[in-house]
Amino acid sequence: MKILLQAITNRVTTKKGMWITLAAWLIVTMALAMFAPSVRDYQVSKIDTLPDDAKSVVAQAKVDTYFKDTEGLPAILVFQAKNNEIALSDLTTLLDKVESEQIKGVQQVVPLSALPPQATAGFFSEDKTTALIPLSFDASLETKEMQKSIDKISKMVKDSSELTLYVTGPAGIATDTLDLFSRADLVLIFSTVGIILVLLIVIYRSPLLALIPLLGAVFVYEIVTQVLGIMGKGGLVMSSQTVSIMSILLFAAVIDYSLFVFSRYREELKIHENKYEAMQAAMKETGMPVFFSGGTVLAAMLVLFFAKSGDYRNFAPTFATTMVIIMIASITLIPALFTLFGRKSFWPRIPRVGDQTTTKQTLWSRVGRFVAKKPGISVAVVSIILLAAASNMFNLKYEFDTMKSFPDDMPSRQGYEILEDKFEKGDLAPTTVLFESAEAITAKQQAELRNTLANHSLVSGVRINGITDNQKVIKYSLTFKGNPYTTKTMDAMEKIRDNSKDIMADSHVDGKLYFAGETASKVDDRTANNRDVILIVILETILIFSMLIILTRSFKMPIYMMGTILISFLAALGLGTFLSNLFFDISTISDRVPLYAFVFLVALGIDYNIMLISRFQEERNNHSVKEAVEIAVANTGGVISSAGIILAATFAVLMTQPVELLFIFGFIVAVGILLDTFLIRGVLLPGLIVLLEKDQAISRNKLG
Repeated sequence: MKILLQAITNRVTTKKGMWITLAAWLIVTMALAMFAPSVRDYQVSKIDTLPDDAKSVVAQAKVDTYFKDTEGLPAILVFQAKNNEIALSDLTTLLDKVESEQIKGVQQVVPLSALPPQATAGFFSEDKTTALIPLSFDASLETKEMQKSIDKISKMVKDSSELTLYVTGPAGIATDTLDLFSRADLVLIFSTVGIILVLLIVIYRSPLLALIPLLGAVFVYEIVTQVLGIMGKGGLVMSSQTVSIMSILLFAAVIDYSLFVFSRYREELKIHENKYEAMQAAMKETGMPVFFSGGTVLAAMLVLFFAKSGDYRNFAPTFATTMVIIMIASITLIPALFTLFGRKSFWPRIPRVGDQTTTKQTLWSRVGRFVAKKPGISVAVVSIILLAAASNMFNLKYEFDTMKSFPDDMPSRQGYEILEDKFEKGDLAPTTVLFESAEAITAKQQAELRNTLANHSLVSGVRINGITDNQKVIKYSLTFKGNPYTTKTMDAMEKIRDNSKDIMADSHVDGKLYFAGETASKVDDRTANNRDVILIVILETILIFSMLIILTRSFKMPIYMMGTILISFLAALGLGTFLSNLFFDISTISDRVPLYAFVFLVALGIDYNIMLISRFQEERNNHSVKEAVEIAVANTGGVISSAGIILAATFAVLMTQPVELLFIFGFIVAVGILLDTFLIRGVLLPGLIVLLEKDQAISRNKLG
């Protein structure tokens, strides 16, 4: 691999190869921009997270088969009067008007005017100021079209009544999410580019050193979005959330690898007069580590194909494609761009032949000397800090109510919270219980099954909601006493489902019970997530560990590298959740956050360890362990700390996103990267090497 990479970088960094490389990237970028679709045309607000064999998915398929009227995408119209009660006559007139307009995609509106008075009471709150009206859309309708239909309904309500309308439920959430991310995407990109530009200028005080990596990132971003657009046209479904995180990953990785390349390039320009020879020498030592760093991120993303959850699997093809293009850019486009500008890249601090390559009075030179001199104290102090931070993991609390992750002023969340306040909390998302029998179910059996279900813990009530013509399948609506998304309710749902056989035996019926609905789906989602966390953590750790063995040609070095990264992740999760509660008053997190954070912190954090260890092994050929550690820390400290600050700031941009999950994820990753940059890579890992590696036992192999 090293021979192949060296051949590529040697060709790219010649005068002719540089121009060919830049021309090729420009032509490909322009061609894709002109003829390929963009990823924005194919991203969706939500994807199916559960596999087809999940119990709630199987149950919903059964419900849709036996009861055709449940196949649409549900919406809930929440009407609220400003100062008085809602008149039944006014509401029925309004709903009749909505139905008569034949709005695109609207399949069914509750015929309130055709119902007897006692039946209509259930649609109103106790104080009569709020009404809840179910409505269903054609499930095949595009979200953008559904948004237009909802806007039309809202306008009708506003023009013909004094009621305030909020549209919630799956349809309302989908359209609001689409609107949120369409606005947030621009904020994300401009914020990312802006903060990277400012930090690069502040840290390196060179305009070209700020603009060249960003120019490379723009080329890569354009190609990635068009390639993903082609994949989207071919059938790949990508969520808005996935595309947002992809953008951050792209800019973060390109800037990171650019910093590693130009840092070594600057060193070589102090040795070589010719800029092409200097870049060839720089890529000889950094090409393999940089390419391999991208490979570890790629491997981490490919592992997500083994997940059951659709959220994680959706990451795999999107992020893997992104990383492949970034890896190609890291050994072609990035060195070609820096070679083009040569010494001018570093203006006004232009490196000259004969300049000192390592300054002994820098911060990281002093850190390297201290760690080499007192490794025991260094390791002990950092270990105590990390373990104290990690201990907060025992206080983690998970939030399963997706609505709580959205902004307070989002209409679908406002409608949801009005229902939560005005109606029974369990009414927010009743569970559908389907009983399927080989024989007709008698009225007595129907009642016995209903009573048995109603007697379970936390169940508020059960009512018959439909029965097939042959009397063999019956549908119940089960309502819990509390919020259907709390852990306590989910535990009760899981217990009922697990006891299905006992329930049927107690009810003297023979058949199968199926449970569909939000609470049942959340139970399946939690089970799948728990399985994915264990599997992905194990697979990713083993895979990256194996890759590090190949890279370092050592068994002990990968143990140090992976061990410190795993400790860093635990500390980041513990400290990040503690600080988010302290500063942002966020006491719960989505159960997706730990695995999201693990994948990115391990994949990106290991990059810094690779750069440190690669330099250590290079210097170890001519120096003792302590001297090699000092030189490695001194020479990589500046660029890695700069890269870490920029990478942390880049992920912190996710805190501008309107979804709490992304806010917390971005914050925790930023905290973890800073811990890894300054404590792990700067102190803990070098200290462990000095303590555990012996001069006589050191292998003099370089990376290969």
